[in-house]
Amino acid sequence: MTVTQTTMEDRLRGLRAWQREAFEEYFRRDPRDFLAVATPGAGKTTFALTLASELLQQHRVRAITIVCPTEHLKKQWAEAAARFGIAIDPDFKNGQGALGRQYIGVAVTYAQVAAHPMLHRNRTEARRTLVIFDEVHHAGDALSWGDAVREAFDPAARRLSLTGTPFRSDINPIPFVDYVQDSAGVRRCSWDYSYGYAPALEDGVVRPVIFMAYSGEMRWRTRAGDELAARLGEPLTQDALSQAWRAALDPKGDWIKKVLQAADRRLTEVRKTHPDAGGLVIASDHENARAYSRILRQITGKGATVVLSDDPTASKKISRFAASDDRWMVAVRMVSEGVDVPRLMVGVYATSTSTALFFAQAIGRFVRVRQRGEVASVFLPSVPTLLEYAGEMERERDHVLDRTPTDDEYPEEDLLKEANKKRDTPDAGEELPFETMESAAEFDRALYDGLEYGGSPGSSEEEDFLGLPGLLDPQQVSQLLRKRKADIQANQRKVKAKGEPEQDEGPTHEVVAELRRELSGLVGAWHHRTGKPHGVIHNELRRACGGPPVAQASPPQIRERIAKLRTWAVGRK
Repeated sequence: MTVTQTTMEDRLRGLRAWQREAFEEYFRRDPRDFLAVATPGAGKTTFALTLASELLQQHRVRAITIVCPTEHLKKQWAEAAARFGIAIDPDFKNGQGALGRQYIGVAVTYAQVAAHPMLHRNRTEARRTLVIFDEVHHAGDALSWGDAVREAFDPAARRLSLTGTPFRSDINPIPFVDYVQDSAGVRRCSWDYSYGYAPALEDGVVRPVIFMAYSGEMRWRTRAGDELAARLGEPLTQDALSQAWRAALDPKGDWIKKVLQAADRRLTEVRKTHPDAGGLVIASDHENARAYSRILRQITGKGATVVLSDDPTASKKISRFAASDDRWMVAVRMVSEGVDVPRLMVGVYATSTSTALFFAQAIGRFVRVRQRGEVASVFLPSVPTLLEYAGEMERERDHVLDRTPTDDEYPEEDLLKEANKKRDTPDAGEELPFETMESAAEFDRALYDGLEYGGSPGSSEEEDFLGLPGLLDPQQVSQLLRKRKADIQANQRKVKAKGEPEQDEGPTHEVVAELRRELSGLVGAWHHRTGKPHGVIHNELRRACGGPPVAQASPPQIRERIAKLRTWAVGRK
């Protein structure tokens, strides 16, 4: 198999500025190993195949091996390589022996390499090979995949590592990635080229993302028969949060139904300017995924495409959905990483997985831009961890080795293995099984560019956010949200100036709910300013003002905490 003959200028024509810059940096250094970090949706595949084409033309390599996390990505890589005149076999099996002469390389999964590392080592040694590691963070050393990757591809002539999330939830080093000690003696991964979300957003390479967070009252019964209740979005113990979160995601409750309905209204608005725009619901398990599809059928009159991690036809389903104008797809857990559908513009984060890596990968499904001015919207529960991730979209992360992992961090290999098992029971709060008795959803706040914009349940403000135009550039989104926030604050000042009662009118429960939302928004802003966790801030307010937890606090007590937090914000005690 020969590569289509083209000049270097032909290959570079049409590349984005970062891709050309990374290409030039690679050949300036001419390294054996190169780690390129680029935010999801920036075009890592095009960069890698342009580089591979040049190495083949210069006869520096004779073969290519592409290693990726999922079966579906193997086919995506093969289709992309074909556009460069590079024939890649995505159906290569460990047991088939030699590669067909019509191919110049193969696409395999990390699991496939782990099953027979010596086979791939022999293939790598037989010809000068470029190995491309897609989402290389999956290959953590001291895990079976990491050991196999190192054994199989140590003899490679060239290795190109790619990732949109250069960090893992655990502290296992990634093969063929350098780690450098900082001034504190902490080892951090060192990349050769980086292109983060913030510059990509500025360049119009990715979409801005508006997060729509929903809170609400949850009630459930434990196995012991105890009835418990909590409000999602308020400070809770880890166990109570886990159970309230599970109650929210339970398809038998009203929370997920209200959120799916709101997300579909948002999708309808987006489709006014993008008629083929689609939505993706990321579910925790198979049972919930099927149930969400049934709910979407009740809302829209049409069923959703359901992609399950153990379904052998999953890849075909994703491809069919990508080529259609169907409204919704529902996927389970890590299968979302294999979903590359640029028309996805609305998402629902309906899973209990809470690692930073998974969240970043999931949101990466919605940022792939097709034209400037597209806006993505992601709906999620008001869980402090998720709100923190949403508020830090533009912060660059790296992989840190010298630290102690927390109990809620899970190695990505375990997540992928778990996703490939058939699961028909929810995974949030399994250690405390219960029966959901009631779940209600209320619009809590919108988050964009690290700022929060609060709302009232059922208010016109929620409808305003759902009705945002689907065609706005990042600056227009910021201007529009800031203007609406300023208008609301101006109206509140007018009410105060007239001396009209503004806080005690209406039923007590509505007054309390509104005050809680106001306090929660201020706590969120103080968190972004100080870095302190939400729970710590609430505890400091209780110590300063006295009184019970927020859930039991009276309106005057909540107002006192709001006033205290505002004095902190202006530098007073």
